[in-house]
Amino acid sequence: MIGLLRGELLKSVTTRAVWGFAAGGMAFAVLNAVIIAVASGTIDEVSEKEEALSGLPVLLLLWGLVGAAGEYRHRTAAPTALVARRDRGTVLAVRIAAYALTGLGLALLTSAVAVGVGLPLLAHQPGPDLTSGQVAEVVAGNVLALVLATVMGAAFGALIRSPVVGAVVLLILNLVVLPLVSGVWEREANLTPFGAAGVMTGGTHNTTLTVTQAGAVFAVWTVLVVLVAVGCERRRDLA
Repeated sequence: MIGLLRGELLKSVTTRAVWGFAAGGMAFAVLNAVIIAVASGTIDEVSEKEEALSGLPVLLLLWGLVGAAGEYRHRTAAPTALVARRDRGTVLAVRIAAYALTGLGLALLTSAVAVGVGLPLLAHQPGPDLTSGQVAEVVAGNVLALVLATVMGAAFGALIRSPVVGAVVLLILNLVVLPLVSGVWEREANLTPFGAAGVMTGGTHNTTLTVTQAGAVFAVWTVLVVLVAVGCERRRDLA
């Protein structure tokens, strides 16, 4: 099992895609901090300052989806299962775990960039500065949201099996469906995976959910998607 996990980790960190998404995550962290802390004008509320340190979970969700779906596009899923001599569901579960570990590394990297760029810029804004505890809470929420997004993306990728179709569906859900739902049922939208991720990263302020509650909501959605993906994997042909 350790060997299988090591192999899946190696595949996840040696593709060109992971470096592209890492660069994208860092670029967003810098751009977000600059826009909120400088270009948006005067900010003096703690919630606004926390938003300057927020991450972009949908980016890592897309990376997990594209990476896992690519296993089927390039027909490497079947040989992996045969060589590992493991149940197909077990192989997928290990693959998702590998993406979770790699996603953790990406989450820590982008969070470090956000804090390193954002805090010096926020120091010039009026109002109370963010305390170390508040910064730690924002970072913890961001890291957890990004890891859960990676796991959910990998599970979705295994279900859909097509990187292109998966990416289109994901973007439609995030950019079209969620805004429509939020416009009609704002509170209920925070109970969706995207809504909960927004609360966790500090991007959503008008909510009754705490970061911990949003994390629980996102975790439940993620577990459900993973269970469905693993269950379906056991019942279908990998070829």
